[in-house]
Amino acid sequence: MPSPLAPLVLILLAAGLFSPALGQNLTSAADLAGLYSLRASLGLRARDWPRRTDPCSAWTGVGCRAGRVVSLNISGLRRTRLGRLNPRFAVDGLQNLSRLESFNATRFALPGPIPDWLGRRLPPGFSALDLSAAAVSGPIPNSLGGATGLAVLSLAGNNITGNIPSTLGQLGNLSILDLSRNSLFGAIPPSLASLANLSYLDLSSNFLSGSIPLALGTLPKLNTLMLSNNSLTGSVPAQLGDLSSLTALDLSFNSLAGALPDDLKNLRSLQNLNLGNNSLSGLLASSLLSGLSRLRSVTLSHNNFSGALPDSLWSLSELQVLDVANNNLTGTLPDLVPAIANANASSAVFNLSNNLLYGSISAGFDVVFARFSVVNISANYFQGALPVDRSSKNVSFGLNCFQNASNQRSPTDCEEFYLQRGLSYDGSEAPNIAPAPASSSGGKSNRNWKYILIGALGGLLLIVILVLVIVLCVMKCGAREGEQRESSGTAVPSGAQPSAVSVNLSAVGEAYTYEQLVRATADFSDVNLIKHGHSGDLYHGVLENAIPVVVKRINMRTVGKEAYAMELDLFARGLHERLVPFLGHCLDNENEKLLVYKYVPNGDLSNALHTKSGQEEEGLQSLDWIKRLKIAIGVAEALCYLHHECTPPLVHRDVQASSILLDDKFEVRLGSLSEVCTQEGEGHQNVITRILRFSQTSEQGISGSSTATCAYDVYCVGKVLLELVTGKLGISGSNDAATNEWIEHALRYINIYEKELVTKIVDPSLIVDEDHLEEVWAIAIVAKSCLNPKPSKRPLMRYILKALENPLKVVREENNSGSARLRATSSRGSWNAALFGSWRQGSDVGPPKEDQVLKRSGTSRSQGSGGGDNSFSHRRPSKEIFPEPSGARDTED
Repeated sequence: MPSPLAPLVLILLAAGLFSPALGQNLTSAADLAGLYSLRASLGLRARDWPRRTDPCSAWTGVGCRAGRVVSLNISGLRRTRLGRLNPRFAVDGLQNLSRLESFNATRFALPGPIPDWLGRRLPPGFSALDLSAAAVSGPIPNSLGGATGLAVLSLAGNNITGNIPSTLGQLGNLSILDLSRNSLFGAIPPSLASLANLSYLDLSSNFLSGSIPLALGTLPKLNTLMLSNNSLTGSVPAQLGDLSSLTALDLSFNSLAGALPDDLKNLRSLQNLNLGNNSLSGLLASSLLSGLSRLRSVTLSHNNFSGALPDSLWSLSELQVLDVANNNLTGTLPDLVPAIANANASSAVFNLSNNLLYGSISAGFDVVFARFSVVNISANYFQGALPVDRSSKNVSFGLNCFQNASNQRSPTDCEEFYLQRGLSYDGSEAPNIAPAPASSSGGKSNRNWKYILIGALGGLLLIVILVLVIVLCVMKCGAREGEQRESSGTAVPSGAQPSAVSVNLSAVGEAYTYEQLVRATADFSDVNLIKHGHSGDLYHGVLENAIPVVVKRINMRTVGKEAYAMELDLFARGLHERLVPFLGHCLDNENEKLLVYKYVPNGDLSNALHTKSGQEEEGLQSLDWIKRLKIAIGVAEALCYLHHECTPPLVHRDVQASSILLDDKFEVRLGSLSEVCTQEGEGHQNVITRILRFSQTSEQGISGSSTATCAYDVYCVGKVLLELVTGKLGISGSNDAATNEWIEHALRYINIYEKELVTKIVDPSLIVDEDHLEEVWAIAIVAKSCLNPKPSKRPLMRYILKALENPLKVVREENNSGSARLRATSSRGSWNAALFGSWRQGSDVGPPKEDQVLKRSGTSRSQGSGGGDNSFSHRRPSKEIFPEPSGARDTED
């Protein structure tokens, strides 16, 4: 259909308003009208698509042939200010471009659904449509199957919902189909088996269910099949073994079960195999791996494979990644593995951890340790001596039975393991315990014991005196702070936690019968299993009134008797809008308790934002900044309720992306409430316990969970904010050394004096214009304040909420001799001053130089890591940089 702009364009051409030298390049008035229609509907800037110039030679991303437009690439283009106010999926002008062959809008925001006409009115020669990370939403229209000329279709990294249309099977020319990182659900349509020219299929990171269609094994040209991070069930189809061209197969993070079909040995071109995080079982057949001789990466971790590692594994000369961790593999390792030792050490990984492997490690394996950059053989039952120099390699060997290494299993455990299998155990002494030297003289020995006894008694007396002094100081400080809290109207929580929580069940939702919840969850079937939670397993369910629910099944034999009582007590206070909607319970069974929650359609934050392919560089999906800021505010509101509105204050202790649930409007509903408890009181017993626990580097309670302090929640919120800003996967849910090192590196680019530095760590999939960059900068600064390594220096949640609600007041630029400076917008006692108190600890002021920031080594970190002259304090050794908060009180001082 011709555009209404066509007559105007003809007039402009006739009047010669375009440059004669350039105007001759585009000869179609309809094409010109279509381009100007797109220019207006997408709000493109004049500097990219300038008026009075020929589009074929002067417009960015416009490709022409024989005077006609054949390609459009708007990836990287920016909208005008007016266009940014109302971005839409408005591409009607494409209908005018009758010779168009490709349209690329990667990372260009096109919020809204794909128009139904797109598949019907694209020209026959149209072959490539790429809308990756373009904020597209809604379902894939069935009509898209009418674009029969398509060879490339990529809709990855959007918010697309619904089923995969079976009509896509009509795209007979399709070579690349990428629908990954969306919210698609339902079964994979068998019609995709009709795509005879398909070479690349990626449906990973969705909510697809059902079994893998057997017909996918009939695609003769398929070289890449990615189905990871879904809810697929059943077994691995033997028909996949017919994909003779397949080089990459990723079925990880599903619920696949059963043994691997021997037919997979026919995949002789396969280089990358990832079946990790399923429920696969059985033996690893030697014939299977011997057929896959070109394998470079094998990931079979977190399954139930048993038996010995096949000998053919060690003949894979191109292998660079071997990860079979967390299985039930047993047996010994060979004396020499010359073939596998040829791996490229720059990126090679060798992980056999958490299995039942045993025996000695020969000197021949020293070659393996030398060739692989990461080696992990921990949590097995290897014995004897460890033949490797651990000083310069990233080798993990703990929880074995080695005699020359630390952090090993006890001799009793090792002996019992070998005895049960009828094997000989060659060690009986605990590792690293040297025998006491024999005395040469009995009299001298007696005199030594006297001196030792006197020293011990003297030391004990000194300790008693110190404890008494500490108790007196604590009593005095506790009394003073109690008076201050009483004068401010805040209740002081008791120092000792009650042994049980009394709950008024009549005020806590509906009482369901066990039979009701069994029917709702299909008898708690594995198909309905969402995940294994801290306190119980979570299941999808549908009640008889068609209300979708999530049921938590708590096994009272494996958790504390009061594991669910605190959560019920929390809901008895009233259902706060920021907490996960609670519907009821079933507490009849003494050994099993069931809690029922309303189903939240957008899942948790990690599913809504993250790509789960394991590719760190892919980062978060392209949720726009408005939604991300909305989520951050919602989390702060939930914790403000727990910290400041509940009496005594409650601590969540498990704030991370997986506990932040999102409803259909991306409103936050905070879940994972099984760890909630009252904040540690200021009674004498608690304080002394914290003092005696000062050497710990993480906030761990008696049960292994986090210490109940509000400051710990604030620290976790800082990691969530950093995850939203940077797009780094798994930051909020990890406390390992690699994560802490990455955080330290990122914080160097967060500076209150220099906005542009933060752009180096902003999520590359996040489309941020100038109007929003200052907000992103502000939230990054809030995150850094929350991550102060000193708990007492972290801001309170109510100040964090104020900052998130007023991000432009956190930092304000004013031009002063060409440099950007922070201007405090409120008094010293305001939320702004409280938030930035820790930023002003140093004696130096002024922005750091960027080259100094970039040259900092990652092996020595600055405490709190601001980078440059603006760090929290002077540089300290690596272990002191990001310790988990150490249980200090959350104060307003």
